[in-house]
Amino acid sequence: MSATERKPLISGNWKMHHNHFEALQLVQKLSYLLTEEDYDAVDVSVHPPFTDLRTVQTYLISEKEPLPILLGAQHCHDQEKGAFTGEVSPAMLAKLDVRYVIAGHSERRELFGESDEQVNAKVRAILAHGMTPILCCGETLEEREAGSTETKVAGQVEAGLAGLSPDQVGALVIAYEPIWAIGTGRTASSDDAQALCAVVRAVVERVAGPEAAASCRIQYGGSVKPTNAAELMAQPDIDGALVGGASLDADDFARIVQHRG
Repeated sequence: MSATERKPLISGNWKMHHNHFEALQLVQKLSYLLTEEDYDAVDVSVHPPFTDLRTVQTYLISEKEPLPILLGAQHCHDQEKGAFTGEVSPAMLAKLDVRYVIAGHSERRELFGESDEQVNAKVRAILAHGMTPILCCGETLEEREAGSTETKVAGQVEAGLAGLSPDQVGALVIAYEPIWAIGTGRTASSDDAQALCAVVRAVVERVAGPEAAASCRIQYGGSVKPTNAAELMAQPDIDGALVGGASLDADDFARIVQHRG
């Protein structure tokens, strides 16, 4: 499968923003802005906070024909149930028709101490419940300046894919997000982003084989905006974007989805 055969996935990570009323307004406006042509060209997912998921899900299925916007979550526990106060299980998300779940976002790793082993457990749990993980990887500014970017990213990807079959790996989404570019306004150049996404694909090939590497979708994330989306998405190993701040504005997010034109 070539880059032209991998359908891009543009995902909006809303993080800890929007109550369920605001979430409904955003997804309604987004649905008015996007067209069938957009959905034919790009898969679109939105990842609201947990408190918004049911509201957004209800709206997406309430029309005569369900809207093609795919529901995503930002995080989950690796266990199906148990005494884990404050956590949400993958089984709960699957019952809400969640299709994609972010695993190992840098904010989860850096702020909440998630280890590579925990991220891998979450990836396997998400798959076990019929959903698709978006496995995140990325380096800090200090690691980049020390020249250890490739080592850091390759290690995170290898650990995240541990124990998966080639077919499972091939159906995954992996998001390369340089930590120094998340929410800072700084963006890796399109050449830098391509270089690291190529590294990710090479790791996938080494771990799971060429077929898995050819079909696995790799997103870029980190201050993606309407003004830089087209240049980033034109790179051969970038198959979409994990969008943070710009996904909170329906007009901006729609323009990123419509980057091809």
